[in-house]
Amino acid sequence: MSIGNSPESPEDDRNFPADDRDSIGRALQQARVAAGLTVEEVSASTRVRVPIVHAIEEDDFSRCGGDVYARGHIRTLARAVGLDPASLIEQYDAEHGGRPSPTPAAPLFEAERIRPEPRRPNWTAAMVAAIVAVVGFVGFTMFNGNDGAGQAGAAAEGPAPATKTTAPAKPKPVKPKPVPSESAIAAAPLDKVTVKLTATDDKSWISAKAHDGKLLFDGLLLAGESKTFQDDERIDLILGNAGPIELYVNGKKVEDTFESGQVERLSYTKGDPQAG
Repeated sequence: MSIGNSPESPEDDRNFPADDRDSIGRALQQARVAAGLTVEEVSASTRVRVPIVHAIEEDDFSRCGGDVYARGHIRTLARAVGLDPASLIEQYDAEHGGRPSPTPAAPLFEAERIRPEPRRPNWTAAMVAAIVAVVGFVGFTMFNGNDGAGQAGAAAEGPAPATKTTAPAKPKPVKPKPVPSESAIAAAPLDKVTVKLTATDDKSWISAKAHDGKLLFDGLLLAGESKTFQDDERIDLILGNAGPIELYVNGKKVEDTFESGQVERLSYTKGDPQAG
């Protein structure tokens, strides 16, 4: 015989409606799969280690090292896969006791207590410097006096012989500066595929492979940085954030309509740029 309602009574389920939202980990995992990215690619673009990405997608935040780091990882992963980080952070705070409070500043008297003592003046070094200055001044005065006496003796003997004057050399003609080419890689070889990527105003994760599958580059391209790749037949690209990328293929700029956060898979061969 039991007293009161059982903890598993169906009446309690009716009083507390279930939350129909996906968990944080499942939402991140589904967005990553929809974007066509692997865990390794997301890890390379966000610098979040692969085991931590796996743990977060399984809603295990114990490996993040605390709520502050967990919130930072969730925000970074959400941006990488194209989700709004604000809603996921709000969901995390609701499930883990709210937003962590800021760390209080240290008292002012503690900073004053560890202030280093002022150094005493080094009188010995000052004296040595003064002696060196006096000796130098005396030597300079004596040298100028001897030089003046020599010049006076030369003037008394008679005028110095006239020196032979030479005609000034003709200035060399200045070569005109070369006019810069229209493209930064306009002289790309015709028998190869040449691709240049520049991150204009934001960073982007990129991956570049040769026609035989050899990995040429895999990592972040920070704002203002450029990378150039060449292959005999074809270059395959994956752009994790295609919006800020400026692309030149075989010496010609590729006019694209990529947006920030958009993932693009591209292939280019010799000749005019043709996206695969």
